[in-house]
Amino acid sequence: MAESIIGRYKTEVINKRKSWKSLEDVEMATLQWVGWYNNRRLMGPIGYIPPAEKELPHWQQHDGQANAA
Repeated sequence: MAESIIGRYKTEVINKRKSWKSLEDVEMATLQWVGWYNNRRLMGPIGYIPPAEKELPHWQQHDGQANAA
């Protein structure tokens, strides 16, 4: 699974540019892609919603259980 994500990252971010000016440019592009991938990318298998939206009820329930303890 990790290899397919790395491949997708390289295809969508790294290989789109022929060269990078600096390491900071690569870092910023990586942060933007990860933000999109986790928070805005629509996933068909979970109803065309972002992964973060799907996880939200789980974490809200988890936080509520921790507070009750």
